[in-house]
Amino acid sequence: MTSSPAAHWKIVWITGASSGIGRDVALQLARAGVRVAASARSAEALAKLAAEHPAVTAYPLDVTDAAAVMATVQAIEAQLGGIDLAILNAGVWHPMGAAEFSGAKAIDSMAVNYFGITNAVAALVPGMIARRAGHLAFVSSVAGYRGLPKAAGYAPSKAAVISLAEVLKPDLAAYGVTVTVINPGFVETPMTSVNRFPMPFIIKSEDAAQRMIAGLKTGRFEVAFPWQLVWLMKLLRLLPYPWFFWYARRLLSPGRKPQG
Repeated sequence: MTSSPAAHWKIVWITGASSGIGRDVALQLARAGVRVAASARSAEALAKLAAEHPAVTAYPLDVTDAAAVMATVQAIEAQLGGIDLAILNAGVWHPMGAAEFSGAKAIDSMAVNYFGITNAVAALVPGMIARRAGHLAFVSSVAGYRGLPKAAGYAPSKAAVISLAEVLKPDLAAYGVTVTVINPGFVETPMTSVNRFPMPFIIKSEDAAQRMIAGLKTGRFEVAFPWQLVWLMKLLRLLPYPWFFWYARRLLSPGRKPQG
């Protein structure tokens, strides 16, 4: 019999909790008896989330504001108690390739997807080290395994998240702090609703939330799903560059005629 999330964590902080996977994780944990601190930029959306379950408390936040992140972590721990698990899930997706490349969108992708996590790590780690306990979960993506068409802003930011998790895991293990990187494939959320290309093996947000929670309870370093897309992407990561670029031109960019 699988143990309840409440047996693993009393206080969980989730960023990007106003919609999609973050929202579903927040509600599933709250229903299992966990106190959830939910953060996102939209105070209105967070209020609606908190109204759905008394175990959810809203903490509106822009994760790109380092001082605000620090103040939010301090407020949560003062009001609810030490954070046992932080699911750093806030993210943006700006689909773009070379022809429509935008420096501003690339900067925004890195600011939210990567620096939003580093701001949270800086605020969380001192307390977790002092308590010799805690769990940091970084939500990245299978897009972080290798550069992909239309992901010129997104993929680099997610690759940085994976690298950060790899760097921090051995250091924090010495203090009893767990690090997990979560690499979902395509999930039906408001973020992916703008996509106009095939999304193989796409799953529902509720399903993704269940898989995330189950994986986090194991304490393993990587939680990735669905397995079909994960293994395809990991195989692409192993391909030599000439083979990978051929595959990217011919199969990952259907309808686009290679130049030359």
